[in-house]
Amino acid sequence: MLKKLRRKVSTALRSGLKNGSKPYKNPSPPPSSPLPLPSVPVRTMSHTRKHSPFLFPHANSSVVPDPSNFFSPNLLSNPLPTNSFFQNFTLKNGDQPEYIHPYLIKSSNFSLSLSYPSRSFNPSFTYQVFNPDLTISSSQKPHLSHFNHTISSHNDLSVTLDIPSSNLRFFLVRGSPFLTLSVTQPTPLSITTIHAILSFSSSDSLTKHTFSLNNGQTWILYASSPIRLSHGLSEINSDAFSGIIRIALLPDSDSKHEAVLDRFSSCYPVSGEAVFARPFCVEYKWEKKGWGDLLMLAHPLHLQLLADGGCDVNVLSDFKYGSIDGDLVGVVGDSWSLKTDPVSVTWHSIRGVREESRDEVVSALVNDVEGLNSSSITTNSSYFYGKLIARAARLALIAEEMCFLDVIPKVRKYLKETIEPWLEGTFNGNGFLYDRKWGGIVTKQGSTDAGADFGFGIYNDHHYHLGYFVYGIAVLAKIDPVWGRKYKPQAYSLMADFMTLSRRSNSNYTRLRCFDLYKLHSWAGGLTEFADGRNQESTSEAVNAYYSAALMGLAYGDTHLVATGSTLTALEIHAAQMWWHVKQGDNHYGEEFERENKVVGVLWANKRDSGLWFAPPEWKECRLGIQLLPLLPISEVLFSDVDFVKDLVEWTLPALNREGVGEGWKGFVYALKGIYDNEGALQRVRSLNGFDDGNTLTNLLWWIHSRSDEEEFGHGKHCWFGHYCH
Repeated sequence: MLKKLRRKVSTALRSGLKNGSKPYKNPSPPPSSPLPLPSVPVRTMSHTRKHSPFLFPHANSSVVPDPSNFFSPNLLSNPLPTNSFFQNFTLKNGDQPEYIHPYLIKSSNFSLSLSYPSRSFNPSFTYQVFNPDLTISSSQKPHLSHFNHTISSHNDLSVTLDIPSSNLRFFLVRGSPFLTLSVTQPTPLSITTIHAILSFSSSDSLTKHTFSLNNGQTWILYASSPIRLSHGLSEINSDAFSGIIRIALLPDSDSKHEAVLDRFSSCYPVSGEAVFARPFCVEYKWEKKGWGDLLMLAHPLHLQLLADGGCDVNVLSDFKYGSIDGDLVGVVGDSWSLKTDPVSVTWHSIRGVREESRDEVVSALVNDVEGLNSSSITTNSSYFYGKLIARAARLALIAEEMCFLDVIPKVRKYLKETIEPWLEGTFNGNGFLYDRKWGGIVTKQGSTDAGADFGFGIYNDHHYHLGYFVYGIAVLAKIDPVWGRKYKPQAYSLMADFMTLSRRSNSNYTRLRCFDLYKLHSWAGGLTEFADGRNQESTSEAVNAYYSAALMGLAYGDTHLVATGSTLTALEIHAAQMWWHVKQGDNHYGEEFERENKVVGVLWANKRDSGLWFAPPEWKECRLGIQLLPLLPISEVLFSDVDFVKDLVEWTLPALNREGVGEGWKGFVYALKGIYDNEGALQRVRSLNGFDDGNTLTNLLWWIHSRSDEEEFGHGKHCWFGHYCH
């Protein structure tokens, strides 16, 4: 059929829209209207459903660690976090540090150490250095135990760490300038340091103690009742004590900040949650105890979004702690409202393809669709297979946008043939399973091999792999609503693995598996212990996951899913622009790193690396490409800063002269070049003789030809109704 299409395509193009190809008719009305559709019970939202959601067959994984080593028994029946800010506390010996802003925290040997980290800078990477500035424990010899600590509770912004043998409970709340601990029974305490104690003083009430170390740090300890302390060269000891203790570093050892710590020392948070109260807004709410106002710390993206949030908080601009993420600034308030400009989630390009360019795009479209053949696929990797599905789905949407609908039946057939075996469990060599230990989807290959599917079986890269599947499913549900309704339970189960909002104990999936609600971006690293914490390489694939979830919401008329997916998309974009896109003068990563790099390779909780998992720093085209692919309508919002895009492309172009550079990576460089040099980029795209396995000539031409001469960039500028709103 497509050979016949090829013969008549030129005629169709000349005749234009009026006399073009036959319209493709859906067998039933498109499901994008808000009219009720048959509902399938999934727990992606907090309200109660009547029926149980779909689950893939249960896995007997031999590679996931045993969560009972560290999680409290009462938590083990719930889905457990697999990509969280405290994941190191749950893996192996649980003794690798995690960054609980502004301190690095490490639990080992029945004690907890905290470090106010120094930073090391060089052109290749920047990282925070852990030194145990203070180590807190009981001075009594603890009873022997097979593990050091227990996670008794956790939330979006906090984790509670118990050391039962020492009668210590630590409320680790992100962004608190105080380390807060509860001594649950009268216990003598020991605080040791690797530094020398130069000075030590106590208040008359014995509820405040100040000590200075020979590394220039000054620490203040506050107690809920009098505590008598004695000290030696590098150790502080107490009499038996029970109650609350708070310890804080005095910023810059400057006495002017001491009054701030004094004022807010009596009010402490024990947990914190993020609430999606309305689209494009996240509210932080803390459970606090004590009395007075709550002091927390905001990173640069918080401050940017707080400015638009309209909440009643007081920013203490001069009170700040250093961080690899930028200065952490004091904010006083029991709750925060973080508001981002709206992002338009659209199926097609925002501005549309130029009419004079339609012929070239449609010609490439016919060629690319003719090449679709599901039987020729050789990979059984969930990642690469997902990319092929999404690649074909792009062709269907471009066909819609071009009003050249004759090719859609073949794309639809290909999508059915590639997606259905994964949803029905009939795919040869791999498939999706449900892991009951942690509560999430794994692959058959990944359930027996931790390295298979890029570690999907130990919860690496879930939003990447599933994001591609969700994109393909959303498009197929759009062009074939009958199919969409049939496979809606499976579709929602895939989406819910990384999109669940519910905190209910009977949920099948942990809350927002990959998304960090304090940093406001995702982590890809799963159940693997890393000295530098979680990590993420590709922000654009993270954006694709939440964007695709929003598209699924559009396809199924699910306004809640549209709103949540769009909000997470906007936040992920903000974070990518803040921390992955390196701009001179940002002063996050040091002058040397910022001078040599325009984009971060892998961003860790505690490090910024110019290298990639699969490529050295010199392969700049890979660094650019992995932050752009897949090329989508939302990509122009992600790369909305034209000046930065130009700097990034010009920084990358010399790397294309290296022998062996892949044509697929070149395509992504030329795509960004098309933002500011449309004609130059077009000529280079036309000269390519190969494409990324998730990309096509059609998609590149669609992108180039949908750039306008005068770009209206910036969050919210694509939402034209904003011009008519107050």
